[in-house]
Formats: sequence, structure tokens, C-alpha cells
Amino acid sequence: MYKKLKADLFTGIGTILLFLVFASSASAQQEFKPFENLFTTPKSYVVKYVSTPPVIDGDINDAVWQQAQWTDDFKDIEGDLKPNPPLKTKVKMLWGDSCLYIAAQISDPGVWATIKQHDAVIFYDNDFEVFINPNNTTHQYFEIEYNALNTVFDLFMNKPYRNNGNAMINWNTEGLRSAVKIQGTMNDPSDIDEGWTIEMAIPFKAVSIGNNVQVPRDGSFWRINFSRVEWDTKVVDGKYVKLKDNTGRSLPEHNWVWSPQGVINMHFPERWGYLQFSKGNTNNTVFTLPYSEQQKRYLWLIYYHQKQWQEEHGSYAKSIEELGLKSEINIGNSTNTLQIEATAHQFIAFITDKTDNTTWSINQDGLIGR
Repeated sequence: MYKKLKADLFTGIGTILLFLVFASSASAQQEFKPFENLFTTPKSYVVKYVSTPPVIDGDINDAVWQQAQWTDDFKDIEGDLKPNPPLKTKVKMLWGDSCLYIAAQISDPGVWATIKQHDAVIFYDNDFEVFINPNNTTHQYFEIEYNALNTVFDLFMNKPYRNNGNAMINWNTEGLRSAVKIQGTMNDPSDIDEGWTIEMAIPFKAVSIGNNVQVPRDGSFWRINFSRVEWDTKVVDGKYVKLKDNTGRSLPEHNWVWSPQGVINMHFPERWGYLQFSKGNTNNTVFTLPYSEQQKRYLWLIYYHQKQWQEEHGSYAKSIEELGLKSEINIGNSTNTLQIEATAHQFIAFITDKTDNTTWSINQDGLIGR
């Protein structure tokens, strides 16, 4: 979600560390301590190609949508550190020659929304959010938010806020189409609603960088995640009103996501799920984490350690050993070496496969490159 002005948002890696030191994750390896919750395996979805796209009218019962599988129900943004959400949220996806198609089902007994202005801060209402990073570098990514009135807030990020990124709010998703359908009545507390559904068509052209339209091919993969913001409310004079604390401030919102971030911050793109495009039978296609993605996990381990080191020492560590990490690690049957080059204010880290010398890098801004 857009950069939030709230006291409990984890923006600094030091704050994240203090929180994660006390967290545990059975699926994370010992070598990723103390950041285990940032190394759980992201969700994945194999998206089916269709030659005839769905009609974007908010009705997700079309025959074409029966070809798509639902995602798992959303979980709390922190994953297993928090209980599962009491309300269900799930997503389907399809793709065609020009667009990615998304359908979401959002269960809610009290559907409400107030914001009608394009590019207003939509998460002040209950909302549904999409985050897309087609190039899988954690830089140059897109965010699209909707409320139940079908009001959109879309923006482009050059890089995450933690790396001094800036939100380009005047960027618009050219050609974006969307529709909402309410299963109940809007802004009416006198009845119990089922929730709302949303359909959207996101043109590949709109989320392409540069002059060339980056249309996925069979086997291409993006990074993607979905978030739902839900506020606690009560009914006052026939209207939904947010619950407030003793100081009169609204209670913190709930953040429910498809692929848990492990931290209360959607702007960790390395934590988003994997979206694999397929032109085959997606029922028989299982996403396999590419070897290169397994390598990058160790670059992120260096990144988190370097940010912690920089906060404690005022400069970056100049060697792997200084961080207390191993300079040689095994991934499957392959041996990889880790290396750092650093000054006080910058660093770049490398992982190299000793067999074919393929090298990936990460820098102080979290930019991944080959």
C-alpha cells in the first residue's frame, strides 16, 4: 500500500530486526537467522492463457473464469506470526495476448466505501490492492488499489521507500479496465452483506518499462502480490465508523495478503509471490523455484545483514566474514561463492556459481542484477 503515516509501520531494517529476532519459522533454515520470517517460501500461481478474455463487468461467474484456479485464502501480512483472518479473500488470474486479468472475491458482512476521487488514498477505506514487478529486480514496480466503489489509486515506484524510493502518483495504468459487483448493499448497516467482487484487465503495455511492450511468453514469470486492508468499524447513526483508540485515532487497520510478507510492509518486493505464465494445461503445471531465485536468497541475506551493520557501525561491512557469514555455500549440487565490495556508504554483493561462473549481484538499494 502507499506509504502510510502511522507509528507502527516498520520502515527501518533495525526495527524489523528487533521484531524478527523473536520470530521463528519452521520452514526457514538456520543460516537465515535472525531474519527467518523474511525467508519463508513465497506463494506461486501458474496463470492460464485464454484466447477469449473475460468480460470485465464485476461478475466473476463467467464460463471463462471457470478455467482459472483460486489462490489460497489470504493470510495475515506477517504470516504464521498472527491468526488467520476472520474474513475470506481469494484471487483468480488469466492472461491473453494483451492483458493480465484478475478477479477477486472479498467476503465482508458490511460493505462500505466513501472515496470517489481518482488517486486519493484508497486504503483509508477498506480496499483491495495489486503489486506487480514484471522485471523481478525489486525496482520499477506498480501498485493499483481499489475500494468497493471501483475508485482506483495507481502509482509507479522507482524503488522501495526503504531505499528512498518515490511514489509517482501521477502515473496512470493506461488502458486499465475494472468493474465491481456488490453482493449485498453498499453503505447500509441494516443488512448483512456477502461481500464484493472485482474484475480488472491490466494491459501489458501499461506495466512495460521503455518503448517495447513486454508481453509475457510461455514460461515467463513475474513477481506479484495482493493485499486487502480492513478497518474495524461500528455503526453510528446508520453509518459505518472506524473504531478509535483513547487518543481519538483510528485503530490500526488489518493487512491480509496472498503471499505473507513476514513484516508489516508491502514494499518488500522480494517477498512477493511468483506468477508463472503458461500456455499449457495449468492443472498439470507445478511452479518450480528457479535456481537463480535460490541464489538470490543469499544476496538478500547479505543485504539485511549489511543494513543492520550500517545502522550499528555507520558504514557497510567490507567482507562476508565481517558479517559472520560463509563465503561458500551449496545450493543443491552446486557450489557458490559470496563476495562483497564496499565503501562506507555503498556496497555490492555477488553470488557466483563455481561451475559456470554465472554471477548475480545486489547493491545497497536492493537492486538485483546479473
